[in-house]
Order: sequence, then structure tokens, then C-alpha cells
Amino acid sequence: MGSVCIEIVEGNPQLRSLLGWHLQQAGYEVAQAADIRHGRSVFHDRQPMLVVLDSDLPDGDGIEFCRWLATQQEAAILMLSARIAEADVVAGLRAGADDYVKKPFGMQEFLARVEVLVRRSRTAATPARLVFGELEIDLVQRRVRRSESLIDLTPQEFSLLYVLARAEGTPLSRSELLERAWPDAIDNPRTIDTHVLSLRKKIEPDPRKPSLIQTVRNVGYRFNIEVARDNPLPMSAIANNNGHKRQPAMVGRR
Repeated sequence: MGSVCIEIVEGNPQLRSLLGWHLQQAGYEVAQAADIRHGRSVFHDRQPMLVVLDSDLPDGDGIEFCRWLATQQEAAILMLSARIAEADVVAGLRAGADDYVKKPFGMQEFLARVEVLVRRSRTAATPARLVFGELEIDLVQRRVRRSESLIDLTPQEFSLLYVLARAEGTPLSRSELLERAWPDAIDNPRTIDTHVLSLRKKIEPDPRKPSLIQTVRNVGYRFNIEVARDNPLPMSAIANNNGHKRQPAMVGRR
């Protein structure tokens, strides 16, 4: 189980430490966060299979953070809560939680629920690669290749491309892209335009006439799957001046 990373987002330091210790003893890798801001950053850095999330956090509502996590479509969510009314449980599950555990709870029950969610996640895991013709997006190594040649993308460019590609041609607004692709909350949607421009220079056959990442008027951007399967990539994006393949940065690294 050492390859399975679990993130704990819990405001109570004693409980957070206790849960982390038991999960580590059970063989899991553990990443911890005390609030939503840190929780977002840890999520992008570690890409956990499961997030253990408290419903009440120091800097915001865990239910809202749960909704954000659910849009990522990358991790199961186990919500912990002192809110025990039926309406609270329903709200947590509707926000995207895969399971809801009421405080206080027994550690053996907690570990059993974790085991079940990890098993389900492995069965329905995100594919290791997204392939569109010669373009391959490696979700494990966080690398992009065209015909086995590496493309030099920054961590944020990779994240943006990944989110667009996972949408499978569905247009995404700038606000949606900021929410799904950025590790920290950003208020300026035009940040997306700057990164799209940079990404187009690296993956578009003709950046002046973009066809892979299309602008959708009054909406945002979409990834053109059909064009991605057919168009070649400019060689300038594949190798450096010495002809050596450049190693791409990992998503989430700062």
C-alpha cells in the first residue's frame, strides 16, 4: 500500500496527527493539512488517492472544499464531521463525499472505511495516460510526449493541458479552469489567457492560428480532440538547441 497517498485535511492537530499515525502504520503514505488553503496546495503537490476531510476548517467550510475536490475527479473523499443530523450527512454526500463518518468514531471503523474507498478507487482509477494520436499525456510521470519525444512544459502548463484534455472537448470557462488547474485561489481569470498563450506556442502547429486549444467565445477554451489526433507538433517544442530532450518539470513543484 506504500504507493497509495492519503491526504488528511483536519483543523484539530491532535486528531490529525493520530489519524496520520494510524494510516502510516497501515502502510499508507500520508500528507497533512490544517486548513483549506494548505489543503489545496498539498492536493496538487501529492495527488492523493483519498482525501480525509473535516467538515469544519479554520479558514472555511469543509463542504465547499469538498465540492471543489469533487470537480477534480482525481480522489475519493471521506468526510469527518461532528455534524450528525441527517440533513448534514445528506449535504456532505451531495457535495461529493464518497463516505461520511460522524465524530466521535472508532479507529478500526475509520481504517475499514479507508480501505474500502482505496479499493474502489483502485478499481475505477484514472487512466495512467491520455492518448490523442501522437500526443500522449502521462498522468503518472506528469510528462507530455509527441511521438515519444518529450515536450518541455512548466508545471502549470501541464496542469492546464491536463484539465482541458480531461474535459474531452467540453468548453471550460476561465473560472472553471482556475478552480481545477491552479493550486491556489486566484481572482484574476485573465491569468488563464496568459498561460493558454504560452501553452499554444509549445503544442500548436501554428500558434497564430490555434487549432488544438480553441477559444470559445463568451465561454472560455476547449481542447480539440480531433485535431490533436492528426496534427504534428513543431520540433522547437520537443528538443533544446543541443538536440537533447528536456526533462519537464513536475506538476505542483514550485
